[in-house]
Amino acid sequence: MSSLPAETPIHWPAPGPKRALPPEGPVLRDGARARIEANKLAKRLRRQVGQAIMDYNMISDGDRVMVCLSGGKDSYTMLEMLLQLQAKAPVRFEILAVNLDQKQPGFPEHVLPDYLRARGVPFHIIEQDTYSVVKRVIPEGKTTCGLCSRLRRGALYAYAREHGYTKIALGHHKDDIVATFFLNLFHGGKLAAMPPKLLSDDGDNVVIRPLAYCRERDIAAFAEEKAFPIIPCNLCGSQENLQRKQVRRMMEDWEREHPARIEQAFAALTNVAPSQLADPGLFDFASLGGDAPGARDWLIADAAG
Repeated sequence: MSSLPAETPIHWPAPGPKRALPPEGPVLRDGARARIEANKLAKRLRRQVGQAIMDYNMISDGDRVMVCLSGGKDSYTMLEMLLQLQAKAPVRFEILAVNLDQKQPGFPEHVLPDYLRARGVPFHIIEQDTYSVVKRVIPEGKTTCGLCSRLRRGALYAYAREHGYTKIALGHHKDDIVATFFLNLFHGGKLAAMPPKLLSDDGDNVVIRPLAYCRERDIAAFAEEKAFPIIPCNLCGSQENLQRKQVRRMMEDWEREHPARIEQAFAALTNVAPSQLADPGLFDFASLGGDAPGARDWLIADAAG
């Protein structure tokens, strides 16, 4: 049996100079990063609009959709999302952008037609002097929004009915819906909001809100990125004490302290438990545990006294 050779030292290769590790991803310049973020934002809004349309069956094959364009960030964004979805939608539908020129002094009436022509979007401008009506009827310093919105809604509904449009698209978003819920709760004494889809009071028009799942902050960022030609509403913009503005300030405070609260409030509107409320017209409380049909008159003794 041969003996093992004497142990000889093992010489490992000498370490070379340290090399910097490659970055985990490509180094993005500010412009490229901004484009990526803008694309992500547009994709998120498009997905949310598509989801809302699908969840509430807002648009069907062959629909003629009248998109109400006010010149604000919300309606511009709604129009843009619907145009993008129209190109790839599983159904075919028509879009007409409609603006109501209420004859407010200083209203830049050329802005919307110029924008829509440049985009190649078919449009119609309804001219109706609701401004003079509102200023004549509402005393100075009082809230004009109620009458203004009713007149505006009446004009838009009439045009849709007369011209055979099957859906009327409004630009209300998730924050608007939650704010309306709290307005009705605090000032109207009822649990109600803006539904994503509804039949108008006249029974002739179906109103849809494709932005129902979209947050206002995303819409504002998208509108800024797209540089939409925003037209401010000068009729009521100076009324700082409106109840809606007070509610929105409350919601903004919540957003800073409890970022998920607005989302939770909206989720609650989609998850209603009628038996856990107190509306006898919504749930049959009378038949629970009763020993005989019909309601008893428990006010007889009080009336007799």
